[in-house]
Amino acid sequence: MELDKRPPGDGGEGCLVGVVRVPVKIVALIVVLPVRVVWDLLVAFGRAARRHVLGPFSTYVLQPVLRGLGRVLTVLLRLVFVWPWAGLWRHLLQPLYAHVLAPLGRGLYAHLLRPLGEALARVGRGLAWAGAVVHRYVLTPAGQALAWTGAAFYRYLLRPLGLGVYRYLLAPIGQALVWAWHVAGRIVRAVWRGVRLVGWVLIGLPAAQLYRYVLTPVGHVVRDVWRTVRNTVREVRAEVRKALFGGPAREPARSRARTLGSTTAVGETPSAPEISWRKRG
Repeated sequence: MELDKRPPGDGGEGCLVGVVRVPVKIVALIVVLPVRVVWDLLVAFGRAARRHVLGPFSTYVLQPVLRGLGRVLTVLLRLVFVWPWAGLWRHLLQPLYAHVLAPLGRGLYAHLLRPLGEALARVGRGLAWAGAVVHRYVLTPAGQALAWTGAAFYRYLLRPLGLGVYRYLLAPIGQALVWAWHVAGRIVRAVWRGVRLVGWVLIGLPAAQLYRYVLTPVGHVVRDVWRTVRNTVREVRAEVRKALFGGPAREPARSRARTLGSTTAVGETPSAPEISWRKRG
């Protein structure tokens, strides 16, 4: 009958966990605890001051004083900016406009501006008639002659010349440029493939090897050390809280550190596979 062989559970901690946890506990007890106590006292003092001093002072002293100052400033602004200008408009500008500027403007319009406008209107109607005559008997025939000349010039000279230049000069040059562009594109693609291959051999492949065989193991070690430090600080805070306020110490969610190079936490043993009595026999 075979015995049930199970791997012995490792209840201890790794060397790295023990070396890091003791200094972290000492630092947390000497530095973190006093700072946390002072911070809690300052928070309580601030809340009490806001509730019993600043609140009543703002309600019964500061707000009435500010309202009184606002009323005084309102009256002063009215005395300086509103009432003088209102008095100036009512007692000086409005009478001046009603008794001087308005009669002067009406007389100027009736005896000067209106006759001048009528004279300018008459002059404009003579000029409009002359412009119509010039447009009908001079500008229209001249424009028609220029339009006919331009159409003939385009039809019999510019159009054949443009077609010849396009067919025998621009089209061959464009085809040559397109061919050169395609050839240059192929050359550039080939050069780019070579540069990319050289870059991968000289830079990409060494960087990948460095990341895979150097940076990844170092990152795993740093991650495990950080987890150990964080869990140790949480345990110290729980113990200090228990010592000061009493009650059972709450274990952090991730208090059990993982050993380097393993996926199980310290103190956990993988359960052995169940073996039936028949197989054991």
